[in-house]
Amino acid sequence: MTASPSSAAQAARELLAGRLRDLRLDAGLCGEELALRCGWSPSKRSRIENAKTPPSDEDVRRWCAACGAEDQAADLVAVNRQAEQMYVHWKKLHRHGMRRAQDEVLPLYARTRHFRIYTSNVVPGILQTEAYAAALLSTIARFQDTPDDAPQAAASRIERSAVLHEGGHTFAFLLEETVLRYRIGDAETMASQLGYLLAVAALPNVSLGIIPFTAERRMWPLEAFYLFDDHQVSAELLTAAVNVTAPSETAVYAKAFAEMAKIAVYGTTARTLITEAITALD
Repeated sequence: MTASPSSAAQAARELLAGRLRDLRLDAGLCGEELALRCGWSPSKRSRIENAKTPPSDEDVRRWCAACGAEDQAADLVAVNRQAEQMYVHWKKLHRHGMRRAQDEVLPLYARTRHFRIYTSNVVPGILQTEAYAAALLSTIARFQDTPDDAPQAAASRIERSAVLHEGGHTFAFLLEETVLRYRIGDAETMASQLGYLLAVAALPNVSLGIIPFTAERRMWPLEAFYLFDDHQVSAELLTAAVNVTAPSETAVYAKAFAEMAKIAVYGTTARTLITEAITALD
């Protein structure tokens, strides 16, 4: 079984904590002395050193100063920020609405050459129609109790999908059959969305696979994830987005995608499953 999707973030925090611990030991300080020099309680020092509490950038600077290692502060602050970016809570990301979050990923999509995208719950954002995206994003905003700018965010999501037609990008999509059946929006919205999947599947740079209900599983259903080339994975949890860049972990996601690709159906068989889902809307 793969590790928890947040394991990359925790591993980064543990790496930082280990480096801070080494600085303390190299300086010949006990935990109590370091806490005193930083003006902290001993428990705060312990939580940081054992990766129980993420330090702030200022905490890292104080730690380095207490150990006489100011020259390492900038590097360790950068490590700390990278760890924080790996695990981003949706409510924080959407606190000013969702349009900004949609816009921020446009450069990533523009520079990615090969996309591998798996979803088990909803149509991938890059394949969503504007009506489907607006219905989904509005539901998310209501659940999260964040500003509902679903129409604007949906419009940005449509801008993102332009990479499908720009050239220089290839796409491999794997969708569980459940994605075709879960109703997002009304029947008209779903019918239009499923019809759009049929159109996209015909593009020469797109591979669209559907994993049927009846497939003999080589891999269990996973959280939705997006693999950008071999450099980054974005996985979507209920409460947070997880960004994975460690090569060992991106390789695990690539392996999982390859295994699920073996049980998916393509071409005429995939189109039949989509058409049956449209018919079931009547």
